[in-house]
Amino acid sequence: MVGIISYGAYIPRKRLQRQAVVEANSWFNPALKAYGKGERAMCNWDEDSVTMAVEAARDCFGGEVPGELSGVYLATTSAPFKDRQNAGILATALNLGDELMTMDVTGSQRAGTTGLINALKLTPNDGNILVAIAEKRRTKAANPQELMYGDGAAAFVVGQDAGVAEFVGAKQISVDFIDHYKGDTEEFDYHWEERWIRDEGYMKLVPRALEGLFTETGVAPGDVNHFIMPCLIRRVGDMVANATGIPGNAIRDTMQATMGEAGTAHALVMLAATLEEAKPGEIIVIAGFGQGCDALMFRAGDYIESKRPGMGVSGFMKRRVVEGNYNKFLAFNGLTTLDHGLRGEVDRQTALTALYRNKEMLTALIGGKCRKCGTVQFPKSNVCVSPNCGEFHSQNDHPFADIPATVQSWTADNLTYAVEPPQHFGMVIFQEGGRLMSDITDVDVGGVEVGMSMRMMFRIKEFDGQRGFTRYFWKAAPDFTTDGG
Repeated sequence: MVGIISYGAYIPRKRLQRQAVVEANSWFNPALKAYGKGERAMCNWDEDSVTMAVEAARDCFGGEVPGELSGVYLATTSAPFKDRQNAGILATALNLGDELMTMDVTGSQRAGTTGLINALKLTPNDGNILVAIAEKRRTKAANPQELMYGDGAAAFVVGQDAGVAEFVGAKQISVDFIDHYKGDTEEFDYHWEERWIRDEGYMKLVPRALEGLFTETGVAPGDVNHFIMPCLIRRVGDMVANATGIPGNAIRDTMQATMGEAGTAHALVMLAATLEEAKPGEIIVIAGFGQGCDALMFRAGDYIESKRPGMGVSGFMKRRVVEGNYNKFLAFNGLTTLDHGLRGEVDRQTALTALYRNKEMLTALIGGKCRKCGTVQFPKSNVCVSPNCGEFHSQNDHPFADIPATVQSWTADNLTYAVEPPQHFGMVIFQEGGRLMSDITDVDVGGVEVGMSMRMMFRIKEFDGQRGFTRYFWKAAPDFTTDGG
């Protein structure tokens, strides 16, 4: 039985209040007031589609990779690199080894559903595949999409013996219907007229794909328990359901009021949220729209209720911090030019040779464990750091990313350059041994205490604006997994 073995999600903790955007821009575009209710998920300055995909995958794994992985897909239209495989960064950060297939899936808002379908079709012969989907889209200021978009990610391990959800079938339609586009030299999407998109796009292509899905699977529309139809245009989900015979009470909340719309990731974020609530045997149908339509069907498995992720969509939605500073949102997304001062004027070039030679340490946070005395240390070295050992070349690789840690000491520094001052950093002690002088992220000003439980998170260390290179490392953050959010 091919289907979903495990799943997870990640939603950034910051929630930009839409009213703050309206108040800043309504002098120029009064129509924005129509979108002023609610909030949208907003990445921290050190988050992007890759870092969110890493966290969604870790939530999916639950501390242990479910079976041998033969491949990793990363679906996004907001990848940090155009010509460097972003899925390779994801696989390295997760310490999955290098004997597996990695692939970026992009170029359309249905890249996520397309990637998931392709992975499901490969699994009978090729083993389990991780499919991660993440999106952090930028818009022009005072654009309605600025309020309606949101950042987020989901991840799924698919393969045989799927206890979460059985893959029933899929129907794909490919049509060069252009509702919006982004040219190669452009920074932002260009959108066409909303009513035409609704009538000629959604209302003609989505019902056609769904009707094909029901014909191929033999499942009646009235048997659908959960219908996932992400769309920024109001009431489209209701209209599609009505046109195809899907019960109105099966339509899932699009999460627009509390999260915003996460582009190619959103249908799969909604799927992750649905799996948290679905009962065994229930039918789940997903529609992914973008230059055509992907329609997928799953049947909730017998073990779905015992396979919930540690956090999932519900846990990350509860882990929210209100953000009312619109200027901070602009700065984090490169939509305004800040004077970073003399301390920010340094050459941030990354030595690619050193990055490659130390990729396990820098990207996967691999340290060492002495075979002779068992001492754990970071970073790994040629000599054991234990004063009672000192053995040479005795260390095996030891992953640190999932080891709980606590704060031994910390500082909030307003003199050091920081994108979001003050710069928080400190010494963290790992539960199994070893320590690291680490940046601290996802905390409010002074929101750190000695002895505080911490969790390592894969984040942007710094960005080389001269060369367009993003450098990643791991940072300490308050451990949200200990209380489920």
